Amino acid sequence: MRGEWNGLQALMLKECPYAYYIHCFAHQLQLALVAASKEVVEVHKFFKNLNFIINVLDSSSKHHDQLQDAQVSEIAHLAEIGELESGKGANQIQRLQRPGDTRWSSHYRSIRSLLKLYVPAIVVLCEIAINESTSSQKGDASFALTELLSFDFVFVMHLMKKIMSRTDKICQAFQRKSQDIVNALSLVSTTKMLIQNLKEESWQSLLDKVKDIVRSRSKKDDVTVEHHYRVDVFIAAIDSQLHELNSRFSESVTKLLQLSVTLDPKKSFEKNDICKLAKKFYPSDFTEQDIIQLKLELRHYELDVPNDLEFKKIQTVAKLCRGLHETKRSDSYPLLDRLIRLVLTLPVSTATSERAFSSMKMVKTRLRSSMSDDFLKNCSLLYIERDIVDKISIDGIIDDFAFKKPRRVQL
Repeated sequence: MRGEWNGLQALMLKECPYAYYIHCFAHQLQLALVAASKEVVEVHKFFKNLNFIINVLDSSSKHHDQLQDAQVSEIAHLAEIGELESGKGANQIQRLQRPGDTRWSSHYRSIRSLLKLYVPAIVVLCEIAINESTSSQKGDASFALTELLSFDFVFVMHLMKKIMSRTDKICQAFQRKSQDIVNALSLVSTTKMLIQNLKEESWQSLLDKVKDIVRSRSKKDDVTVEHHYRVDVFIAAIDSQLHELNSRFSESVTKLLQLSVTLDPKKSFEKNDICKLAKKFYPSDFTEQDIIQLKLELRHYELDVPNDLEFKKIQTVAKLCRGLHETKRSDSYPLLDRLIRLVLTLPVSTATSERAFSSMKMVKTRLRSSMSDDFLKNCSLLYIERDIVDKISIDGIIDDFAFKKPRRVQL
């Protein structure tokens, strides 16, 4: 994708030299946070064992059916003793989800699915270890059951759930179509604060919860070295997340975010910061003469636009750009308008573009392998913009064709 000589980036730049290549922060951040966690030995072992356990439980239709039956029994038991609320859409049968390195938030969803199916998973692994026909299947189930009941596995599973529940918000937010780089700074700050609060306040509650789970299943307390779990696992895993967030949002990226915020109508207007933003991060789009002219534009802009009653209601940079064009002020401030457009077209995620590439698998299938480029383009456009297409009336399309002039058909 990003190859400078033969990759997609190189092909795009040949067609449009002014195009910008953007790393997908949502995808890249998710992979980086998981990789950082795996730097802790216990966390690395946990993810290896998590994959193994899910493979044992979900490797065949028979085991899958056994897991569903165990869920039904567990739900019925909890409802009978009054520990589970009933209602429409509640207590549905679920399945285990596999973590994948190329899928957003899949590790978090995988951990959550195993936590919800923890008791049924134990029941099924016991059945496989006792009743399965081959010794290899019995051995795999026995090993998976031992790991699932171990203090190390349960501790790291709950720890990673807590950590990933805090980082998942920023990963998901970066995938939205409406998310731009100006709004990213607050998300980064709040995520760091939540992880820091977890480090300072959640140790004892996490330890007590895991102790209760392990005691209820194994009838013994496996905790012998509390210092090891607190320093080498708990603190180390959290510190790795904080370090990765700090490195991903490095000083230059953070500076870009901070300078971009100066364009936000809700913030205080700083002419010098806006000029720095244009000069430092967009040197190919603004010459030295343009920077001088931009300073002159900003002097007039400061006295004009912020004092306009209509513009005082504007809350986002996107609406500011639209307002400048609707009031024809973009003609008076062309350089500022150019800078705003550059900031708006620099999203923190290429999730939408990646989904567009993935959609081709849905359109060009084995049965449609000989589609022409135009037909593929048109079908892909309808699939990608299906939210808009769903609003189009089929009857209206039929009426449009009916009113077309009749054409001569050659036989």
